[in-house]
Amino acid sequence: MKIRQALISLSDKRGALEFARGLAAQGVKLLSTGGTAKLLRDAGLAVTEIGEYTGFPEMLDGRVKTLHPKVHGGILARRDLPEHLATIEKHGIPMIDMVCVNLYPFRETIAKANVTLEDAIENIDIGGPAMVRSSAKNYTGVAVVTDPEDYNALLAEMQANNGALTLSTSFALAKKAFTHTARYDAAIANWLTALDETNNPQALSPFPQKLQLAFDRVETLRYGENPHQQAAFYRDPIPTPGAIAAYTQLQGKELSYNNIGDADAAWECVKTFSAPACVIVKHANPCGVAVDVGLLQAYEKAFQTDSTSAFGGIIAFNGTVDTDIVAAMNERKHFVEVLIAPAYTPAAREMLAAKQNLRVLELPLSNNYHAFEMKRVGGGLLVQTPDMFNVQASDLKVVTKLAPTAAQIDDLLFAWRVAKFVKSNAIVFCGGGMTLGVGAGQMSRVDSTRIAAIKAGNAGLTLLGSCVASDAFFPFRDGLDVIAEAGAKAVIQPGGSMRDEEVIAAANEHGLAMVFTGARHFRH
Repeated sequence: MKIRQALISLSDKRGALEFARGLAAQGVKLLSTGGTAKLLRDAGLAVTEIGEYTGFPEMLDGRVKTLHPKVHGGILARRDLPEHLATIEKHGIPMIDMVCVNLYPFRETIAKANVTLEDAIENIDIGGPAMVRSSAKNYTGVAVVTDPEDYNALLAEMQANNGALTLSTSFALAKKAFTHTARYDAAIANWLTALDETNNPQALSPFPQKLQLAFDRVETLRYGENPHQQAAFYRDPIPTPGAIAAYTQLQGKELSYNNIGDADAAWECVKTFSAPACVIVKHANPCGVAVDVGLLQAYEKAFQTDSTSAFGGIIAFNGTVDTDIVAAMNERKHFVEVLIAPAYTPAAREMLAAKQNLRVLELPLSNNYHAFEMKRVGGGLLVQTPDMFNVQASDLKVVTKLAPTAAQIDDLLFAWRVAKFVKSNAIVFCGGGMTLGVGAGQMSRVDSTRIAAIKAGNAGLTLLGSCVASDAFFPFRDGLDVIAEAGAKAVIQPGGSMRDEEVIAAANEHGLAMVFTGARHFRH
C-alpha cells in the first residue's frame, strides 16, 4: 500500500511535527485541519488545509470540518472496485491513503474538578471517529494511525519499502483504531449514564446505568483455577499505579491464574502497613503476617505463624529484599511460588537467580486503588468501590470495663488490618506485631475462632495475652467464650449485633478489653 496523501488531524500533537516531516520527506502530500495545519505550516511544511481541499470552510465553531464527500470518498473508495474508482474520478476526489487522527480530549475534560455538562458535550468528537472508522473499515487501501507511539515504526517501514506499508501493518492499525473509538465511546457512555436526573456533573454517580468495560489481554494463561479451564490475564488500559497488574517479572516461570490472584491478595495486604512488613498468602488467605524493625525480622515472624501453610505460598514485602532475607528463606528450605517486593538488591537478585522456577515480581509501592471491584455472577456483574477504609486508634470505641493498653491497641489495629484480607468469617489472633492464628472462610464465626486457636497450637505459639480481630460482629457470646478460653486478653470487632450487650457482658465476665470499630470488613 503506497502512501501518497495523508490527512493529519490531531488533538494529541505529541510527535506530530516529526511524523509529518518524515512523511513529507518521502513525498507524501499533507492535508490537515485547524491547529494541526497551523503547527505544520509554522514549521515550514507544505500542507493543504481541509477547507481549501473541500471548498467548504470549517464551520459551526469547528463542529463541521471533515464531514464531506471529498474526505470520506477519498478514504472509503475501494481500490479494487472499478465502479468506486470511476465514481471518485467523476467527482474529482483524490485518494487519501493515510489518516492520522486522535480524538478530542473527552476523558481529560471530564477529569477536571469543575467540569460542566456543556464542556463535556463540546469535547465529544464527531468527525474524528467518523474518519477513524472509515479508514479502519477500508484498511486494504488506507492506513489509519491513532497512536503516536506508532509513528517511528511506520516511517521506518515506509522508508524500507519505497513509501509503502504492508497489508498486515494496515490491518493491525485498523484493529487498534476500532479499539480506540470503542473505548472513546465507552468513556462517553459511562459518564453520561452516570448523570442523575439533574444532569449535574458535580453529582455524578460512581455507577453508570450502562457500564462499558475495557481491558487489554496481557497473556493467555496455561489454564485457569483448574487444568480443564481456559484462562487469560487482562489489564486495565492504564493500570492503577502500584496495583498487581503493574508488575514487572524479573525471573521465573510464567504466572498462573492462581498465582496472580494470590499475589494480588498478598500485595494489597502488605502495602497497607507503614512499618517493615511481610505477608505470606496461601489459597487467597494470609497465613502469616508480621511487622518489625526490619523485613528480615518480619519474615521470620510471619513464617513462624504457619510454616506448613507457608510452603508453596506467595510472599510479599513492602521494602527492598536483600541477601539476608533470601538466605533466611534458603535456610528454612522455604518453597515459594511468587516473591513480590518494590525492589531487590543486586546481590539478592543474584542469589534468587539460582531458583529458576521462582517467579520474582517487582512493583512500585503505592496506596492507589482502582475505581471498581468486580465479580462475575451468572448473567451479571457485581460492582463495588474498593474497601479502602483503615481504622485508626481515634476511631475505636471502648465498650468494656477494661480498656486496652497502648501495646494492645497497636496489636488490635494490626490484627484488624490483617482480618480485612482474610476470607469471611475471619478471626485473627496476634501479638507482638505478628499473626498467631488465622481462622478463615468458615460458615460459623465460632468455628473460625476454634480453627485459629488450633493453628496457633500447631505452630507451638501461645495465645496467652493475645489480641483478636473479628471482621464482623459476634452474633452470640460463644465466640467470645472460645477467645477467652484460648487466653486472649483484647478484642476488636465492628459491633452492631442485636446481641452486642450479651457479647459485651461476656467480655467483661472473662476480663477482656473490647473495642468497636463501627465498620466491618467482609471479604468473599
